[in-house]
Amino acid sequence: MLGDQELVAFVGVSDLARAHRFYGGVLGLHRVDSSEYANVYMAGGAQLRVTRVPKPAAPPYTVLGWRVDDIAAAVRELTTAGVRPNRYQGMDQDELGVWKAPAGSLVVWFSDPDGNTLSLQQPPG
Repeated sequence: MLGDQELVAFVGVSDLARAHRFYGGVLGLHRVDSSEYANVYMAGGAQLRVTRVPKPAAPPYTVLGWRVDDIAAAVRELTTAGVRPNRYQGMDQDELGVWKAPAGSLVVWFSDPDGNTLSLQQPPG
């Protein structure tokens, strides 16, 4: 039923201006709409609604992720912009914070200003 429909993703934040500095500025997403309730961005053809909520409840898992061709270059670019990779005990992450999944994908996690966990993933090969 919905397999051919456009996906809209949501993430909750406490401060839309601060969120825009991160999602629009640091991550480079193109904002297509803004109101007192949400910033709307386009990301790889999908819409991302960064929605203002009274108290974001950052879950202990990844809420948004992007597939990239060169994870090392992407991590270096984020690090230059002030983003630090999340490090997790028991995960064998390299000096950039990248973990190699058993199937060969490379993954790195980082957080937005409200503590939402985001990730980058480079497919194997």
